[in-house]
Amino acid sequence: MTEHLPDLTGSGEYLVPDVLEPGLTLVLVGTAPSNISARARAYYANPENKFWRTLFEVGLTPRQLAPSEYPTLPQYGIGLTDVAKRHSGMDSVLPGEAWRPDELRSKVEHYRPHIVAFTSKRGASETLGLPTGKLPYGPQERLPLDWPTNTEVWVLPSTSPLGHNHFRLEPWQALADRVRELQRNPAVTGRVEDKER
Repeated sequence: MTEHLPDLTGSGEYLVPDVLEPGLTLVLVGTAPSNISARARAYYANPENKFWRTLFEVGLTPRQLAPSEYPTLPQYGIGLTDVAKRHSGMDSVLPGEAWRPDELRSKVEHYRPHIVAFTSKRGASETLGLPTGKLPYGPQERLPLDWPTNTEVWVLPSTSPLGHNHFRLEPWQALADRVRELQRNPAVTGRVEDKER
């Protein structure tokens, strides 16, 4: 049953490696890599995707990073993963077995980030077991009983080109404000300051 074990090392069958380590303030969770991202083996590699620009605009990164720089995000207290790590393409074409919410929960349990933020309602829906219509943007109050304690969950508007008409920056800005609030807490900022020295 090794196919159900999380790829904690960033090697193996994942199309794009996880960026996870203990002590992260925020882990951003996508649905699945786009075909462009899978080919590039980099997160949010489609030039039309607003992800990297949005991180910079809301102040989560000091400049706009290139997709190939995704491994550097932990220095800002940020990690990356997806709900579907072994398939690529639009959410609507992913097969049922692509979704691995239990695997994601085990990673959250293992790494214990302060916040997990889904970069689309579909990924959140598949993980939390709620229809997308019951998932408002921002922090979530309704969580599964088996969700790891002390980890906040947020849902954000997708930065995908397919969602441009529905994109709103405000939930991303609210998340960035919350991340900064947590990072001002000495229990959280120790690891971030160490990386920035």
